[in-house]
Amino acid sequence: MPHRVFIGVGSNLGERRSNCREAKRRIGELPKTRVVKESSLYESEPHGDAKTWFANSVLEIETEFGASELLKKLHAIEEEMGRKRLKGKKWGSRVMDLDVLLFDMEIVDKRTLKVPHPRLPERRFVLLPLSELAPQLIHPALGISVSEMLAKVQDVKKVHLMPAGE
Repeated sequence: MPHRVFIGVGSNLGERRSNCREAKRRIGELPKTRVVKESSLYESEPHGDAKTWFANSVLEIETEFGASELLKKLHAIEEEMGRKRLKGKKWGSRVMDLDVLLFDMEIVDKRTLKVPHPRLPERRFVLLPLSELAPQLIHPALGISVSEMLAKVQDVKKVHLMPAGE
């Protein structure tokens, strides 16, 4: 039985919209995986060291990969698309950023993977697109819905729908 997974997609270098489309295509081409739905594309003010605004979306996928195995596949896609991971640089600019937000109703707490994503309830740029796809989905650790998390989020960074064709 396939797993239901929500993946955060973000890009703030190069052709952001094209990068997000390309990531979706590559994820959809993974074996035993299919993209079920995708949110609209949002533009969001950067956090951390990044200077330019991000394009963000969320994908809902079904996959037969386990959570850790899927994360390895997502990291490979990031690297193939030009992502460079720099030690000590958190939340910097990147061609592609893929995060496992939710994996079924599982709670994973490993050094290399934490699911649900630990900053999910704090990030408007993730909650807005996720609420498009699954507003009533319950966070397995907090016991509240995505729409409730969005209503309570304190993130003041600006997020808005990207105009079509930009």
